[in-house]
Amino acid sequence: MTENLQIREYLEEKVVQYNQPSFIPLDPIQVPHRFIDKEDIEIAAFLTATIAWGQRKTIINNAGRLIGMMPGGPYNFLMEYKEDELTPFLSFVHRTFNGFDCHYFLRALRSIYLDHGGLEKVFMEGYKQYGDMFGGLVRFRSVFFSNGDPGRTSRHISDVTSNSAAKRLNMFLRWMVREDAQGVDFGLWKQIPMSALYIPLDIHSGNSARKLKLLRRRQDDWKAVTELTGVLREFDPEDPVKYDYALFGLGVFEKF
Repeated sequence: MTENLQIREYLEEKVVQYNQPSFIPLDPIQVPHRFIDKEDIEIAAFLTATIAWGQRKTIINNAGRLIGMMPGGPYNFLMEYKEDELTPFLSFVHRTFNGFDCHYFLRALRSIYLDHGGLEKVFMEGYKQYGDMFGGLVRFRSVFFSNGDPGRTSRHISDVTSNSAAKRLNMFLRWMVREDAQGVDFGLWKQIPMSALYIPLDIHSGNSARKLKLLRRRQDDWKAVTELTGVLREFDPEDPVKYDYALFGLGVFEKF
């Protein structure tokens, strides 16, 4: 048995261990799981993923608080809010994501649904135009910042053309696109195949991958994302990012 085959089988076991409904209450994905309608899930997931760095408990609490500031659900709020209803969001802070950033994000999301057909359509059109989710990420960032100078807010949407790993955007895409019987990810978006997804690379999954000799690059950047995703596509061409559960779980829960 080759070393890579042994590693693949080991990761398959870890996917089964961590890709379970019991994972949901421990993870920021619990926030969009509070909703039923597609658009509510998308918006809650996107905003939760946007602030998904730091302590997981803090992420969950702050994401829940942010979504809770939108009476009637995120989608209805974005479609119907009056300008004065955005004032309370000026007090929102999560690490470097502040009230100004929050205002920009809410207005940009509203524009995406009113003017561009929604989050799924923006990512899907970029994917189809370029034939790769790299293109989907590039197009999304362009559309998101198309309604005015973002200033400092630009730091909160990763730029893969500048070699960013785009961990939070790739995590959001995993949530939206991946689908299996376990029901942790939502699988709401049908026009982007799971095979096109990229690994949501962070310090935990990166370190686990390096210890398993699946990743040689030392920096957690887009080049590392493509290198690791390429290996994982050899393990499972149809669903490579399922191994995110294994690599992340090894790092966070087992201190691998």
